[in-house]
Amino acid sequence: MAEYKQPQELSISIQPQGTAPMRVGGSKNANNCPIGDDGKRDWSFGLFGCFSTWGLCCQTYWYSWADRHKNKQRLRHLQIHGTPLPGGGEIGILGFKGAMKSRAEARERYGIRGSGCDDCLIMCFCTPCAVTQLRREIELEEGSFRK
Repeated sequence: MAEYKQPQELSISIQPQGTAPMRVGGSKNANNCPIGDDGKRDWSFGLFGCFSTWGLCCQTYWYSWADRHKNKQRLRHLQIHGTPLPGGGEIGILGFKGAMKSRAEARERYGIRGSGCDDCLIMCFCTPCAVTQLRREIELEEGSFRK
C-alpha cells in the first residue's frame, strides 16, 4: 500500500517596508537659498528688501517696537512647538537688546550667516529694515506649513 503524504503548506514571510519619514515643522529655507561650504546661507530677503512692500515697511518704521515683540513671540512658538503661532502674536514692547537676541536666534534657527556684531550694527542704523527682514523670514517658515 502506498504511503499518503500530506502536501506541505507554502509559507511566505515579507518584512514590512520602510515608510516616508514624518515631516516635522515647516521649511526653514522656503526660498531654497543656496547653502555655502560653511553650511550657512544668506537671508531670504535682502536688508533693504523691506522697501518692496511699502505697507509693511511703513508699519515697521512707525511701530517697530510692536513688530519686534511679535517677531520674538512667533519665533519662540516655532522653536518650542514647531508650528506657527495662532493669531500672529500680541502687541508688546521689546527693547533693542531683545531684538538683537531674536535676530541671533533666527540666524541660528535658519542657518543664516552673520554675527552679533552685524546684528548690533544693523539694529543701530537700520532698525525697521532689520525687523522687517526677520519678520519676512519667519513668515516664510509659517507659510510653508500651509503648503
